[in-house]
Formats: sequence, structure tokens, C-alpha cells
Amino acid sequence: MVLMKVETSRRDALALAGLGGLAALLAPRMSFADVAAVDAEIKKLYGDKKPESGKIKLDVPEIAENGLVVPVNVEVESPMTDADYVKAVHVFADGNPLPGIVSYKFTPACGKAAASTRMRLAQTQNIVCIAEMSNGSLYSTKANVKVTIGGCGG
Repeated sequence: MVLMKVETSRRDALALAGLGGLAALLAPRMSFADVAAVDAEIKKLYGDKKPESGKIKLDVPEIAENGLVVPVNVEVESPMTDADYVKAVHVFADGNPLPGIVSYKFTPACGKAAASTRMRLAQTQNIVCIAEMSNGSLYSTKANVKVTIGGCGG
């Protein structure tokens, strides 16, 4: 077995530490989604199909004092019968590192198309909700949440 000794100069160590610090400062700012990223995610799911407004009640706070725990309540108006029900609900945020927050699947057996969760929001941003109905139609709504203390490290 051959052992090799690697020597690093103080100059190399400081340069590496400086690059690491710069990457740590810039990476979070560069990695946030935007409106285009949310639109791209929706397009991946539904192509060029345009959602209508209405039917969705999106309950989020206007001001979130702490971005670590932002409550999100979604309810979609639907009879939830075999002929007419909500198939899926998708929630997106245009300022988080990944635009997709949560997706829910529903069946007529659910009885009601409603769900609640908590999410992290890194900064003030829009929350977009898309509901897919059993007949293929789409509904959309949007809400803006102001975050005073970021939930993703800021």
C-alpha cells in the first residue's frame, strides 16, 4: 500500500474558501423559480390548454410573518359524482427553488375536493392553483403572499 501526502498551500486553501463562500451567497438567489418556470410546469402537465377562472377557493394569508409555516387551504366547487368530479389539484409557487409545491388526486369517493397543508415560502411570491376536472376542463386561481421572514434560510 502506497500512502501519498497531499500538501495544500495557505493561498490555495483561502482561494477555495473564497469560492465556496461566493457560491453559497449566489446559489440561493440563482435557484429560485419564476413565473416562466411555473408556466413551464403547467405546460408540461396540460400543454397549451388554457384554464378558466372560478370554482377554486384558495385560502392563504396575505402576510406570512414566518415563511417556514404558511398554511394553504384549497377547496374546489364540484358535486363529486361519477359524472362530474375533480381529478387533480396542483399548487405552485413562483419564488421557491422548485415551482411545484403539492399535487392532490381526487375521486368521486372523496365526497369533497378540499385539502390543507403548510408550505415554506422563501420570499414574497404568487401561489398558483390549477384544478383539473373529470371532463378535462381546467380552472385556475392565484394569490400573492407577502413573507416577512423567509422560510428557506432568509
